[in-house]
Amino acid sequence: MNEQPRAVVIGAGIGGLTTAIGLHESGWSVTVLERAASLEPVGAGIGLAPNAQRALDVLNLGERVRALASWQGQGGMRTPNGRWLVRTSAAEAEKTYGGTLVTLHRATLVDLLVAALPDDTLRTGTSARLADPGAPDRRAVVATDDGDIEADFVVGADGIDSAVRAALFPAHPGPAYAGFTAWRFVIPAPEKPFTPHETWGRGGVWGTHPLKDGRVYAYATARLPEGGSAPDDEKAELLRRFADWHDPIPGLIAAVRPEAILRNDVRYLATPLAAFHRGRVALVGDAAHAMTPSLGQGGNQAIEDGVVLAHHAAPGGDLAAGLAAYSAARIPRTTEIVRRAARASRVTHLTSRPLIAVRDTMAATASRLGPNLIMRGFASIADWSPPQAPYAAGTATGAAARTARAPGHEPAQR
Repeated sequence: MNEQPRAVVIGAGIGGLTTAIGLHESGWSVTVLERAASLEPVGAGIGLAPNAQRALDVLNLGERVRALASWQGQGGMRTPNGRWLVRTSAAEAEKTYGGTLVTLHRATLVDLLVAALPDDTLRTGTSARLADPGAPDRRAVVATDDGDIEADFVVGADGIDSAVRAALFPAHPGPAYAGFTAWRFVIPAPEKPFTPHETWGRGGVWGTHPLKDGRVYAYATARLPEGGSAPDDEKAELLRRFADWHDPIPGLIAAVRPEAILRNDVRYLATPLAAFHRGRVALVGDAAHAMTPSLGQGGNQAIEDGVVLAHHAAPGGDLAAGLAAYSAARIPRTTEIVRRAARASRVTHLTSRPLIAVRDTMAATASRLGPNLIMRGFASIADWSPPQAPYAAGTATGAAARTARAPGHEPAQR
């Protein structure tokens, strides 16, 4: 009897876990190696757009994510004094993209992904290093403290500072500082209802979004030198910068504990990789194409990567050809999204008051010309569909995707 081909995934983030599920369902024997002792819940949220939801349909997880949607009414973009620049709604998003944004806690998504894997798949507290990327005539080798692991296929899902990427492409310059810092936290929702919003100020952004479980995900960004920290604590820093912005922002800052606030400098891969693979190894997520959060697509693109990679890297097939097809499918799309996110970051972090006035006027004018005019600019990202028909049946998104495809036809990667 032939031995089941073995795949090793280095990193148990969203991209690594999604890839592991796809590979497992394709017939690979999968091991996920995570250096952290446990998958501790990170105090931050994530927004899953319709493109990521369709990718999760392939893994039969899309409907479970859609059930966590909390955005039902209005939303939009505001100025610090509370004036609405852009108003939209969940119904308009559904009409434009074929689905709405689902915001959930990252820990909730990670738990959902881990539960879809066999119990013995995930090994935490295991540092892993790519010792040999392999070749068509030899297996790849992953070194761990418990010994070397030979694998038919290795996936580098080890984040923005990926050691796997550095081993595959040592000449690549790595991540660059985007020019701003981000704060994130999740707390119980305030008693007074609020409308989900992102607020654009001078050199900074604030976002507030409800979660299905009764909590609120809040994030903020500001132009700052790299490597800094608050002289006292991060709550005090947020108060200095955002306490005079519109409700519910001051109340949210007042309610959060300083130790519950995450602060991270925002970095991204300004120089795109020429390929997402080498030998028997492929990269997914931030290891391949880390981007700024301005379009909310980092985790979404990692999920897309996992589903597309599993589609092309079928066990028993020509792995080299499959990995080349994966790179060809993903590099143009992710490179463009990285660039668009970087451009959006520059727009939302303007410090010139005249330029801010022009920005806000243009956004408000576009909103008045059509309620979903601005949303259409995001459509080329959100309308992506995976290369195989979703397993989920009976959903509007799945039905639309199936209707748009001829039987046996693989849609083009957008």
